[in-house]
Amino acid sequence: MKNTLIGIAVCAAAPFADAAGADNASESRTAQQISRAGSQASVTGPTDYFTGRVRVDPLFPATDEINASGAYVSFEPGARSAWHTHPAGQRLVVTSGVGLVQEWGKPMQEIRPGDVIVCPPGVKHWHGAAPTSAMTHLAVTGSVDGKSVQWLEKVTDEQYNAQVSVTPKDESTAQPVSETLSAKQQAIPLMAAAMATSNMSWLNTALNQGLDAGLTVSEAKEILVQLYAYSGFPRSLNALGELMNVVDARKQRGVQDDPGREPGRVIPVGDELLAAGKANQTRIAGAPVQGPLFDFVPVINQYLQAHLFGDIFERDNLDWQSRELATVAALAVTPGVEPQLRSHMAASLRVGLTAAQLRQLVQLLADQGDAAAAKRAGEALDSVQANQPK
Repeated sequence: MKNTLIGIAVCAAAPFADAAGADNASESRTAQQISRAGSQASVTGPTDYFTGRVRVDPLFPATDEINASGAYVSFEPGARSAWHTHPAGQRLVVTSGVGLVQEWGKPMQEIRPGDVIVCPPGVKHWHGAAPTSAMTHLAVTGSVDGKSVQWLEKVTDEQYNAQVSVTPKDESTAQPVSETLSAKQQAIPLMAAAMATSNMSWLNTALNQGLDAGLTVSEAKEILVQLYAYSGFPRSLNALGELMNVVDARKQRGVQDDPGREPGRVIPVGDELLAAGKANQTRIAGAPVQGPLFDFVPVINQYLQAHLFGDIFERDNLDWQSRELATVAALAVTPGVEPQLRSHMAASLRVGLTAAQLRQLVQLLADQGDAAAAKRAGEALDSVQANQPK
C-alpha cells in the first residue's frame, strides 16, 4: 500500500473498487457507474511522506480497463509532499489555491487553478501548497506492476523556503499575474457588496459579470451561502433567489453557464469537525483566536470553529482567496465592523492575495459608487500594512 499515489489512497478507494462485487464484474466493463461525491472517506496524508496537513479524497483506483488511479489532494499552507518519482508518470490539475512544484535540480515554479502539470516517468519531484495559501489538485497516476510511486527523502525547510528566489531577475519589470485580480475575481466583491446591502439591481449586474467571466454556478452559490455568516440569512436567501433568476434568464437567452462541481470533500463531524475548524481559523487568523470575549462567551467561538471555519471553509468548491474577497467586501459596506474588516484584510494577505489586489478591490467599491465602503476598506488595508513586520 505504500507504493500508491499518496501511500494510502488505494486502500481508501477500495470500497469503490469492490462496490460492484464479483457477480457484477462483467457489468463493470459495459455499464456506466457513478461514485457519488462524499461516498468515499477522506484520509490524512501520512507523515512519512508529507510535511504539514494534507488531506486525500480518493476518486477511483486503477483497474484492468484503466491502469491509473485518481484523487483530490488538498494541501494546507506550507504543506508539501516528499520528493518522489512515478514509474508510469503522473498528471496534476490544480483546482484551487496557489501551489509550488519542483523537479530535482530545477527552479521551483508556482502553480495556480487550471494549470496542468505533466510529470514523466522516473522524474524526481515534489509538489505542495505555497506558504500562505492552501492548494488542491486532482492527481491521476499510472502504475507499473501495481506500483505507482517511489517515495524518497522529505523536502527540507531550506529547500521549501528557497521559493523566494524562483522569479527570474530579468522578469522584474513585468507585472506578476498575482498583482491584479482576474475578471472572475473582480466580480466577487461586487456580488458580495450588493448582497450585503440588499441592492438587487447591482447584484444582478455583478452576477452576470461573474458568470460571463467564468465563475461557475456552484462558486456563485457558495459565495452567497457563505455570506449569510457575515450579512445574515435573509440577505443570503434573497441573493440566492436572485442568482436562480439570473441563471434561468441566461438559459432562456441560450447561455450555457458552467454548473461547476459540488464539494467533493467529506466534511468531518463531531470533535474532528471542531478540530478542522479550529485549524482553519488559526491559519486564517495567523494565531489561535482567543481573548476576554471568548472567555466570556466560549460558545460563540465554538460556533465559529465548528460551523463557519469547519462546515463552510472545509467545502472545497470555492478557494479561500475567493472567500476572503467576498468577506472583505461584505464587511466594507457594513458600517461599525471595522475591527472584523481589518482582521479579514490581514487574512486575505495570509491566503495569498496581494496588497495590490486588495487595493484593486478598494477601487472597485469606489467605482461602484460606495465611497464610504471604499474609505473603510482602504483604511483597513493601510492599518494592516502599517502593522506588518518590516
